[in-house]
Amino acid sequence: MRLLFFTLFPELILPYFSAGVLGRAQKKGLFQIGLVNFREFAQNRWKKVDTPLAGGGAGMVIDNSALRRGIEHYRKLYPKSRVIFLTPVGKTFTQRDALRLARQEETIFLVSGRYEGFDERLIEDLAEEVFSIGDYILSGGELPALVVADAVLRNIPGVLGNRESLEGESFGEEGILEGPNFSKEGDLPPILKSGHHRKIAQWRYQLGKLKTLYHRGELPWEVERG
Repeated sequence: MRLLFFTLFPELILPYFSAGVLGRAQKKGLFQIGLVNFREFAQNRWKKVDTPLAGGGAGMVIDNSALRRGIEHYRKLYPKSRVIFLTPVGKTFTQRDALRLARQEETIFLVSGRYEGFDERLIEDLAEEVFSIGDYILSGGELPALVVADAVLRNIPGVLGNRESLEGESFGEEGILEGPNFSKEGDLPPILKSGHHRKIAQWRYQLGKLKTLYHRGELPWEVERG
């Protein structure tokens, strides 16, 4: 898999991939990342990429030119790419999205905003998906882009080393939270000392459902039924 980050601050992205699980996986060639500072595609004298809001209002917005040229340029290089914009007004990103992207895509463009966001024409013309990581405002889209990248990449075969690490995680295929985990020290629930792995798995699953009900108020399939 290949990830291209479109950002005005590439220096915020690169350090995240220098250590840990993703750092090791990148060194093994399990995925590639690229950094595109779309300011380089600005054609004005000062390399400006922001413009006042049409119709008035506080703040600036990313204009409809430099970023457009940048994305169109790299789309020619990677025609089988999926363009994702990160903005608070997008659909909430979920584990199901991470699994789908990991399984289906070979190149993903992660587009990070700044200022008051994007000229809406960029999203309408270029975005194939628009994601938010929550109902709050950040200084820019770099952190959301890294959240999406991490969630997707850890589902690429070999990235975690042990595939079993993915089994039983929160928000798996059924979307419930992971059941409680314990270290081997001190007093433990008797089931965990039974050695009966199937019954332990069932116990964890049932507690995961209870934890989901406690923290979220309802189970995922109840939400889908509406």
